[in-house]
Amino acid sequence: MSPYRKPKRFSPAARRTPGDGQKSYRYEVTSDLHHLPPRFAAALGSLRSPRLRPGVRLVEIPGPSRIAPYTVALEGAATNPYSDSDEPDDATGRFVVLFDPDEQPGWQGDFRVVTMVRTTLDAEVAADPMLDEVGWSWVTGAFNRAGLDAVALGGTVTRVLSTKFGALTGDNASWGDALGPESVDVEVRASWTPATTDLGAHLQLWMDVLGTSAGMDSLPEGVTALASRRVALR
Repeated sequence: MSPYRKPKRFSPAARRTPGDGQKSYRYEVTSDLHHLPPRFAAALGSLRSPRLRPGVRLVEIPGPSRIAPYTVALEGAATNPYSDSDEPDDATGRFVVLFDPDEQPGWQGDFRVVTMVRTTLDAEVAADPMLDEVGWSWVTGAFNRAGLDAVALGGTVTRVLSTKFGALTGDNASWGDALGPESVDVEVRASWTPATTDLGAHLQLWMDVLGTSAGMDSLPEGVTALASRRVALR
């Protein structure tokens, strides 16, 4: 992971994870951590440890430079091997670590983990009044399974319906014809303050959420899976 400090002294170009499944992003981690605050260097070192599960890919991207003095960011994608979708990915997202030795209001600590996961679901689940709660359960369920402690956990679940009009609805359609909702995009954003500098466990937790949103996991009782498009609901 390349740390980004204003000005961006450490900013090697992001390189995509090899597709053979044998190596992972951790082989690309910046090795020179000597000029960083010890706590941030320890956190970066811990991000090398998680092992990628099959179907999940990570690539390093530039971290936000105006939110905190030190940041690192990863972009991820998950592909469900049982999906017959034409899309290359069933879920995508980002994992961002912010570090400010002076702390920031609301963080209740010097670190902040900021995450996002996005997936597309069949339109039949769009009207489900529990959809937002299910999306948030992906996060809380991952925390329960990991047994991690976090401070000030919060987030949002957003759904966006997509409806086709005109020529997109089929042959001989007029410009005013509507086909009805085809799909619903669900975006889950969550942020929290980790209790320790072992952020590798938090990255593993986020990859769990990413896989769940892609319909890849068998979840315990009390956590519902809403599979991505063209994957049977469980």
